[in-house]
Amino acid sequence: MNIFTVNYVCLVALTTSLSFSAVAHEQAETPTLLSDRLIAFPDTANYQTLTVDLHTHSVFSDGHVWPNIRVSEAQQDGLDAVAITEHLEYQPHLTDIPHKDRNRAYQIAAEAAEGSNVIVLRGSEITREEPVGHINAIFINDANRLLYVEGAAKTSDDPRIFGHAAIQWPAQNAVEAAHKQGAFMFWNHPNWSNRKTSGITKMPSFHQKNAKNGLLHGIEVANSKWYAEAAFQTALDYNLTLIGTSDVHDLIDWDYTPHQGGHRPVTLIFAKEKSADSIKEALFARRTVVWFKNLLIGREIDLSPLLKASLEITDMRYQPGTVIVEIDIKNRSDANFEARYDGPHSLGLTSDRFVIEAHKTTTIEIKPGARIDNIQLPLILENTLVDPNTHGKITLSANL
Repeated sequence: MNIFTVNYVCLVALTTSLSFSAVAHEQAETPTLLSDRLIAFPDTANYQTLTVDLHTHSVFSDGHVWPNIRVSEAQQDGLDAVAITEHLEYQPHLTDIPHKDRNRAYQIAAEAAEGSNVIVLRGSEITREEPVGHINAIFINDANRLLYVEGAAKTSDDPRIFGHAAIQWPAQNAVEAAHKQGAFMFWNHPNWSNRKTSGITKMPSFHQKNAKNGLLHGIEVANSKWYAEAAFQTALDYNLTLIGTSDVHDLIDWDYTPHQGGHRPVTLIFAKEKSADSIKEALFARRTVVWFKNLLIGREIDLSPLLKASLEITDMRYQPGTVIVEIDIKNRSDANFEARYDGPHSLGLTSDRFVIEAHKTTTIEIKPGARIDNIQLPLILENTLVDPNTHGKITLSANL
């Protein structure tokens, strides 16, 4: 059985399992709960927290699944929105799947999402060699206008002939064509774009100019299996939106093993409502936090409200006959917060560090040495970053 046969069999199996997931869940004797893989973070005081993946591929460029699979996976992962962002110029399956309309993958995904709770966003990936690299354009109207090929290569089904001709059109022209359509654009996997040199993100003049002129709006600080701290710093230096994406080409289940507790990198977007327009507004306003493995990455102004919505002291009590306080901390998020106590009292632990487990209540002990009326619990959360070298903080408080 060759790899293409394996892929086909797996895709059929996945599609079938997704179509009948509710029935299978009820009938299974030892089911894997679908909710176990849902990416879940609470709304903040002022915004809805939407979970979005802005970088995925299908067979209409260099991915290995049909576009409707991306919608099914998004449903299983609890995503609010997903973008199918095919390479415009790089078309390795063109011989087998010739298509002249670069909007086709979006159309298939959008049809598959009808009646579901997943918003499919129209996007494309502008693809060039270094130093430009790859740029995703989201919220476009027509992907075909971001591509220009001259001569016989325009109708060629040979990926090499077509691709070589396609990248001759200046990348700046493609960026400006996307800008005319009101696109939100971000620089993809910037550390990969510098792979032939240091592997450390450095803004080339092309991106510097576009960022200055309002034609580049974001940057991936997490993509697939990596997080790039230099990309995070670049976002802060150039006032770019923080983006985290799966950039998935195979199955999410293969690449991120959600059945074993893994998850795809996503962008948490703080939106006024669940709609494409509201997502777009929030992205341009830079209201995002990136969720990568067990790391939350965001500017303090965006991360702090999410932390406040995630963590709360729900109960406190003295142990009988003592002045030792037991404190229950409820975590409403997917993050296992790696907390370090930063206050004046002793903890009933072996050190000042403890984990507040996802979607659970964790109990700790504080030894204030005397009875007090109020507890202030300042915590440094070491699995969060507000800049490449600084962890997020929160102070929980409650009255005894």
